[in-house]
Order: sequence, then C-alpha cells, then structure tokens
Amino acid sequence: MSKKNKPGTDGFVYSTDPNFQFEEKSKPAETIPPKQQKLRVRLETKHRAGKAVTLIYGFIGNNQELEELGKKLKSYCGTGGSVKDGEIIIQGDQRDKVLQWLLKNNYSGSK
Repeated sequence: MSKKNKPGTDGFVYSTDPNFQFEEKSKPAETIPPKQQKLRVRLETKHRAGKAVTLIYGFIGNNQELEELGKKLKSYCGTGGSVKDGEIIIQGDQRDKVLQWLLKNNYSGSK
C-alpha cells in the first residue's frame, strides 16, 4: 500500500533543488491562563438540520487542553458535543450553563 499523504510533505511531489528541505512546522501554541482567555459563546443552527448547538470559540492554546475544556463543559451540561477546528461544540442551547461554568472557573466569557 502506498503512502500518498506522508507526514511533513504538505503535498510536495518533487523538487529540482538539491538542497530542498521541508520547512519545520511551528510549535503548538502555549496555553494562556484562564483569566486571560477571552472565550465567546454563541448559538448556531446553520448546517445542522435545524438543531441548535452552542459554540465556544476564541481559546488560545494547544489542542489537548482544548479537548480537556470541552470534556469538562460537556460533563457539566450533561450533553454530548465535540471539539473541531479550535471550537467546542455542545449540543443544544446551553449558553447560560456554559457561561456560568466559564465565569465560575475564572475564564472571561461573553455571549
């Protein structure tokens, strides 16, 4: 089986430069403290068959900590959800609960 998407190739197939090297990817972003995080909470129904979801975005940090925050929020709200593209998605209209949890845990959040 051929490996078409080799890690680090970014779609390059061939280079005529004998000294060509792939650029190093930047390090993951450092997570800033909760007090400095400016998270935004909004309700969205687009592209979801009319079902409402609560989006939390604006998190600055690495994906592992974003996943942990998403897990805590889903557990607090008692609903399902996911973390995609730097956003936390919580099923249903949970804006008040999410905002309450964020403020209680020293995050600065707004609707």
